[in-house]
Amino acid sequence: MGRRLQMNRLRQAAVSLARSFSFVGLVFAGFFFAASVTPSLLPRPFIFQGLLSGFAIAVGYGIGVGLLHVYEFLEIPPPATRWQPGLRWTAGIAVVVVFLYFLRQMTYWQNSQRELMEMPPVESVYPTSTAVVALVFGGSLVLCARGIAYLRRLVARQLKRVVPRRVAHGLSVTFVGLMLFFIGNGVIARGLLTVADAFFQQADGLVDEGVAQPVEPLRCGSPNSLVDWNSIGRRGKDFLVEGPTGEELEKFSGRESRQPIRVYVGMRSADTRQDQARLAVDELIRVGGFERSVLVVATPTGTGWLDPGAVDTVEYLHGGDTAIVSIQYSYLPSWITILVDPKRSIESAAYLFEAVHEHWKTLPPESRPKLYLHGLSLGSLGSEVSAPWYAILEAPPHGAVWSGPPFPSSHWAYVTRTRNHDSPAWLPRYRDGSIVRFTAQQNTLDEAPRWGPMRTVYIQYASDPMVFFSPSLMYKRPEWLTGKRGPDVSSHLEWYPVVTFLKVAFDLPMAIAVPNGYGHNYAARNYIDAWVAVTQPSGWTAEDTERFLESWTPASGP
Repeated sequence: MGRRLQMNRLRQAAVSLARSFSFVGLVFAGFFFAASVTPSLLPRPFIFQGLLSGFAIAVGYGIGVGLLHVYEFLEIPPPATRWQPGLRWTAGIAVVVVFLYFLRQMTYWQNSQRELMEMPPVESVYPTSTAVVALVFGGSLVLCARGIAYLRRLVARQLKRVVPRRVAHGLSVTFVGLMLFFIGNGVIARGLLTVADAFFQQADGLVDEGVAQPVEPLRCGSPNSLVDWNSIGRRGKDFLVEGPTGEELEKFSGRESRQPIRVYVGMRSADTRQDQARLAVDELIRVGGFERSVLVVATPTGTGWLDPGAVDTVEYLHGGDTAIVSIQYSYLPSWITILVDPKRSIESAAYLFEAVHEHWKTLPPESRPKLYLHGLSLGSLGSEVSAPWYAILEAPPHGAVWSGPPFPSSHWAYVTRTRNHDSPAWLPRYRDGSIVRFTAQQNTLDEAPRWGPMRTVYIQYASDPMVFFSPSLMYKRPEWLTGKRGPDVSSHLEWYPVVTFLKVAFDLPMAIAVPNGYGHNYAARNYIDAWVAVTQPSGWTAEDTERFLESWTPASGP
């Protein structure tokens, strides 16, 4: 008898809880869920999709409840009582139909997206499992939000005893808001960041299999080097040890080649970024980097990684008569660093360029190396603003190759915003193309008739969320979804207020979980196109490009 009574109470409590949800909020939540399972820039596994859709459910519910409160606050007359049941049934049926139809289409949409990226189709993306994850996660978020609302009402009730009602409501919102801010920012966010920092710091201290300290005296990191090998992070060690040798370059080209020079200074190699830059230049002088024909100042990604597709290719193009110098500013992934402290890459790139440029400009112009800039991802953000205008006027670098410029990149944003009107946002053309050009999977760098004295190339893929994410996605249709789309963007991708912002934001950590040549994974072929256009290597042919791609295998991934 007691057990039956307990079950009845639980059943009544569950029914009471279900009835307490806002019908308008549930309608919005259903439509937000449906919009969230439509294609984004990248395909994703069902767990990740479920979390995204759960977040969309919670946001949709909150927006629906908020709009209902505004409606009631404005005292707009509700529909006539006799119409209300019919309207509820109509809205409810519409939500269910849309919900089920969009679930049914999920596998088709995902496969159409996978086909664009040369990924094999899947039999199912588990729509039912996605819905379960989304409902559980979204429901949990809504319950948490309702708990916060209850706390606000509780605070307001206590304040009403000493202050007027309106003041009590205002103070309760302020109090609860500040409490959530300090808990969220000071406890949760800081705790998550601390965990991530500890994890990636430990990863930065690892040494990949097959990576050993160089022994040649003129190699950076060797016992003779000014840079202590143990102070260099994991990605820096990979960069210094990997890459082509002079013998490999000579075998490939059939011509006399040189051993490429690589210099890398880790975060623990010096006390400050300025000291890192000075150490890098001193080491570059020691190993003869300023005596090569090509000198590249490279800014790495957030983890300190330099893409072999970018650095190996320029060394092959010039027969090893190259020097590449870089310093580490972080060990966190770019998508985390850009949220935590995007200025790290900007400051690091500026200090390194200034130090290199100060020495480089003292050398005889006829014998000093040609100076180029390079950066991928967050490295592009820092590299593109590293050369101040007075340095460009006094002794300009010869060009730059930047790939995957993240959305806060100021120079990239300006060029995209002021592009020629007949060019798409995902592949802009800027004026006559003599200063800056864009390219993607297909080489478009020969379309303009002439280059100026400085040659700048941006490589970007239309499916790269790091490039095309923007806070404005929340309320504004992006230009890259207007008109002709990029070849790797699904025709089923539509813009929905708020939801598209959430979808592309969830794409960010998945940006490299796609094949090479899509998303944030930039292909060696496209780097070759860019370096050929910018550095003008002598004797390199299209046949050389194909031979290189057939024989070359990247040593390390991001």
